Amino acid sequence: MENLNRRRVLSLGVALGLVSVAGPAKAWAWPSADSVAGTGTGADPEYVWDSAADPLLASLLDNGRIPSINTAMARWVDNGDPLPSGLPAELTAFLRTVNKLPSWADPVKLRRAADFNRRRDTYLFMLYGLGSGIMSTVIPREARSVYWSAGGADMQDRAAKTFTFGYDLSQLGAFQPSGQFVVTANKTRLVHAAVRHLLPQSPQWRGAADQTIPISAADILVTFHSLGTYVRRRLLDWKVPMPAADQEAFLHAWQVALHLLGVPDEYIPQTWAAAEAQSAQVLTPILAPTTEGDELAEELLGLTAQIDLGVTRGFLNEFVRYVLSDEVGDWLGLRRDYAAAALVRTAWPAYILFREGLSPVMPGTFYMVDQFVRALAMLFLNKGSSSTTTPITIPTGNRPAG
Repeated sequence: MENLNRRRVLSLGVALGLVSVAGPAKAWAWPSADSVAGTGTGADPEYVWDSAADPLLASLLDNGRIPSINTAMARWVDNGDPLPSGLPAELTAFLRTVNKLPSWADPVKLRRAADFNRRRDTYLFMLYGLGSGIMSTVIPREARSVYWSAGGADMQDRAAKTFTFGYDLSQLGAFQPSGQFVVTANKTRLVHAAVRHLLPQSPQWRGAADQTIPISAADILVTFHSLGTYVRRRLLDWKVPMPAADQEAFLHAWQVALHLLGVPDEYIPQTWAAAEAQSAQVLTPILAPTTEGDELAEELLGLTAQIDLGVTRGFLNEFVRYVLSDEVGDWLGLRRDYAAAALVRTAWPAYILFREGLSPVMPGTFYMVDQFVRALAMLFLNKGSSSTTTPITIPTGNRPAG
């Protein structure tokens, strides 16, 4: 059985375009010398949470302060906005310490990352939405945490917020005063702290989870690798031109994002080689189906029924299989459509070649694929009262029972 599991991890790592691994990691072994800090304690991030935000949010939740905080924070949108009035003094004090870029943030790299995201937005929409988004449903801890939290009861809203986290990060001025990502990251950090306090109160989550407190630093790193590391590897696999400076800038934006989410710098990879080595330890070995993940995947894929462009569910299922592997597709019970599979495997590479100017021949399926990509993006972006702001609110409970 151990050899079978080892082969499964190896084959899945290759299929996902992630670095091969020798087998499931037994203990934390990633060297902090490879981090942006260059040093560290060596402590396993599995047991590191957010010592600054967690007790603060627990107190605010227990004292019934969250509804008024959400009302006040609704006016806090752009990075250059002043901290909202009406917040408890202790929350204002906390935000004053974290509402800024780290000293090592490089504005030149961040600007280049924004330009890279602009130039590659089509691929990013597909990979974040149908690659990383569905991969999250076979990350057991993430699937269970999402499902049993308040957000799991409204997956379109939850998917929109997750999608627009990456979208805010991808904006040209994401880290500028006119951008929104620093605020988005701070709000997300507060949500994580709230969920750490709330989910352990859910008997359903406790009955399924293999941890006593969710969303550890390790869990956030896993999410990063299912997004940034996975996307970069897929773009390279598809031979999308990516100069080294673009790759470095793309990583730097994610490094800053992880810092803003409260991940200690000693766990944030310094290079892509370090990121892939970390991903091999924390992401690939843990991928597996769960009951909660299966339901979430079906809900997420069902959202695209709102798109009527002649694209069948079979096409969608086969695209997920194409970007995540047949093994993941089988875990999720995605019905096969071999005609659609052939279309995906011929249309998508031809679409990339034409978009990149590497082929003068426009594929006959170009318009259908292009419209599908844009419709998928807008499905998540036009999620509510605003298509330009991520409406992040701190939860006050878990998924309703029943």
